[in-house]
Amino acid sequence: MTLPVVLVGGLHRDARRAAVRELLASVPGSVALHHDLATATEGTVRRLVRDASGERSRGEAPLVNDCACCALRADLLPELWRLAADGRTRLAVVELWDSVEPRAMAEVVATHGGAALDLTNVITAVDPALVLPCLANGDDLAQAGLAAAPTDRRTVGDTWARQLEYAPVLALVESAEADDENRALLTQLHPTARRVETGSGELARVAFAGFDTAAAAAAQHPACALLPQDADEAGVATLVWHRHRPLHPERLYDALEDLAAAAVRSRGRFWLADRPDTLLAWDSAGGALCVENSGPWLASLPDAAWELVPAARRAAAALGWHPEQGDRCQYLTFTSPGLDRAGLVRLLDSCLLSDAEFAAGREAWKRLPTAFGALLDPVS
Repeated sequence: MTLPVVLVGGLHRDARRAAVRELLASVPGSVALHHDLATATEGTVRRLVRDASGERSRGEAPLVNDCACCALRADLLPELWRLAADGRTRLAVVELWDSVEPRAMAEVVATHGGAALDLTNVITAVDPALVLPCLANGDDLAQAGLAAAPTDRRTVGDTWARQLEYAPVLALVESAEADDENRALLTQLHPTARRVETGSGELARVAFAGFDTAAAAAAQHPACALLPQDADEAGVATLVWHRHRPLHPERLYDALEDLAAAAVRSRGRFWLADRPDTLLAWDSAGGALCVENSGPWLASLPDAAWELVPAARRAAAALGWHPEQGDRCQYLTFTSPGLDRAGLVRLLDSCLLSDAEFAAGREAWKRLPTAFGALLDPVS
């Protein structure tokens, strides 16, 4: 028998628990599994299994390689297989711990669950009034008591952003503190999400809607991510900055601090004049910026290598193909209350190569200061 599995996650603990309670109450035969990683410092992870009537069982799993999330992965599948073999569970609701990101768990269930498990959806529970405070929080998870391992260097803001943007369904709890600005921010951050009000009766239906981990991963890849569009509502704005001319590495590096502080959330892809073959990913939340090498631009690959590239990536490149630069482009989005659009565009445009620098050509570009070496070049 195949067991449907839905993941419910998010930093908003009360909202997450409300969504799980609703699923247990509205889907007969449903069971919730929750691993509490707060006890990881004691060397164990606590497991709780419950249904609508209350607790069924509890237990502990030892840490794996001093990693609480590794222990979760090692313990989760056997528990789900046990429920599947029992044959009485109609839906397994996996309630993720506060800082656990859904993508990793979704791929574990989909890739290693076998024929016994069917990942039917991923839901992030949201209190709209807490979206901005969480996103703007640049504290390390360790400072907030939410680190999943001693080496966990994530921040509250970037963790919340990934939880929010990966899930195709957002379960919204009623919040007296939420206003139009909160709702506009949520909409602009994840415009394609299906927003479901808890208590509406719809949550039980979307739990079985189906989920494609490959499509979800493609939607997060910087080369073909489903990024927000230009918007301006209730004091919240999203700016899409799209250019084809390369960026001057030194001028951009000098502007990084101001650009990271310009919006509570920014992301996208870009290229530097001195690294014309490298697709670079931009990811910023709460003032913390991550710049990473995401592999080559398709335009830099030989034709034979294109067959090895996922179809979604090829399609995204074709849609924006430039006659000279190919798929190389600057495509960054900035979302925030009180966004200074004009000032941000001026700053970004000032980081592009000037007409004279651009006309000098690629050989000259390669001799520009390698300002991003400390961020992008591995230490030997």
